[in-house]
Amino acid sequence: MIVVMGATGATGNALLHSLLALGHPVRALTRTPHLPIPGMTSAHQPPVEVQYADATDPHSLRTAFKGASQLFLAMANSPAQVELETRVIDIAAHAGIGHIVKVSAPAAEPDSPVAISRGHHAVEEHLRASGLAHTILRPYAFMQNLLRLAPTLAQGVILGTTGDAPCNHIDCRDIGDVAAAALTSPGIAGGTYTLTGPEAISYPELATRLTTLSGHQVRYVDLTPDELRDHLVHNAHMPMWLADHVTEIQQLAISRPETPTTTVIDILGRPPRTLDAFLHEHPTPFRRQGPA
Repeated sequence: MIVVMGATGATGNALLHSLLALGHPVRALTRTPHLPIPGMTSAHQPPVEVQYADATDPHSLRTAFKGASQLFLAMANSPAQVELETRVIDIAAHAGIGHIVKVSAPAAEPDSPVAISRGHHAVEEHLRASGLAHTILRPYAFMQNLLRLAPTLAQGVILGTTGDAPCNHIDCRDIGDVAAAALTSPGIAGGTYTLTGPEAISYPELATRLTTLSGHQVRYVDLTPDELRDHLVHNAHMPMWLADHVTEIQQLAISRPETPTTTVIDILGRPPRTLDAFLHEHPTPFRRQGPA
């Protein structure tokens, strides 16, 4: 049995679909088991076993991990991430789970300029010390997160602090497919994989593509890190830790120029989904409302 944490999140949900397509039984963990999991129906064969679990509730984790052999560990970034994920790993080891696939982050290093990445490094080290077989996935920015640009696109702008530095993006469905391969193919399990889409593009180039897609002018406005942080806190209503993270990860693209990897095609035998395909698949959020 494969247990999927974060089953309602973008990567966890993508993994569910990948595993079901391969015919593997799956136990989907969620804090809201009374609500439907996106895209899941009673017609799926094998059916998805949905179970309550919360990383802050050790008893729920012990119950959820019973009889499982593998675990997909993906949690939303937060200040409590290291504490919660190390707890999950310890309980999984005690429950007899033999292999964990963890979603980490780029630049997961002890001295990373990105605080969240330093936290992921600490979790990776804990996982290695646990003695469990493990696979580490380090995806770059999710294409799905671009949907959050919709509020500023209504004004025809993209705000950032990357200058003209190219940025990697990857579709969460490709992460799910790679995770499925790691959970079902012994030759893939055990590695550490950096995941990107097929190209790295700058925010000015993204603005150009969105202009073509929407038919309305979209321009990129480059801010200082402090200006972007203030905007995210006061206008986007982000908590300070998250605004810091967004600012740090964007600045990382400048200090460490981003280039695509071939990991997805190497593992899956097909190229990763393109950004253009994603934008055309989800045109509505990127279309400016009102008159041209």
